[in-house]
Amino acid sequence: MVTVRPIETADRPVVRRIQVDRWGAETAVGHGVVFRPAELDGFLAIDGDEVVGMLTYLPYDDGVTVEVVTVDALKPHSGIGTLLMDAVAAHARSRGAQRLVLTTTNDNIDALRFYQRRGFALCALRAGQLDASRKLKPEIPLIGDYGIPLTDELELERSLID
Repeated sequence: MVTVRPIETADRPVVRRIQVDRWGAETAVGHGVVFRPAELDGFLAIDGDEVVGMLTYLPYDDGVTVEVVTVDALKPHSGIGTLLMDAVAAHARSRGAQRLVLTTTNDNIDALRFYQRRGFALCALRAGQLDASRKLKPEIPLIGDYGIPLTDELELERSLID
């Protein structure tokens, strides 16, 4: 059975390893900001002794918005991503946040499907943003999923107000 718990100090090396294994570097880049997921708050999904997913987030100073920085389900289509998104939504709501936001890329069709099915809606297009992002993180490839050229960022948001 998969359980979800907050990331603890002792988990930082695991978070760093997952970030590097999945995304090629210890950093993530979105909307011109460099993030270090291993230094952010977040949640781990655990099955027995195995980490099977992680999510990192950053609360905004406005107290209203929480940005989901990374989501990684290491066993796709098994409900891990949903458990992680539910955990961050519940946590953010308990702290008075009113919305979640996240950024993905134009090639990430599977993620777009996942996010929209969980109440997120497209709210911004940053056309051509990946050129600038590659200056901050050269590991970002030119071609992404499904052979789609990686060019743009898409921002999505989900209201936490019932």
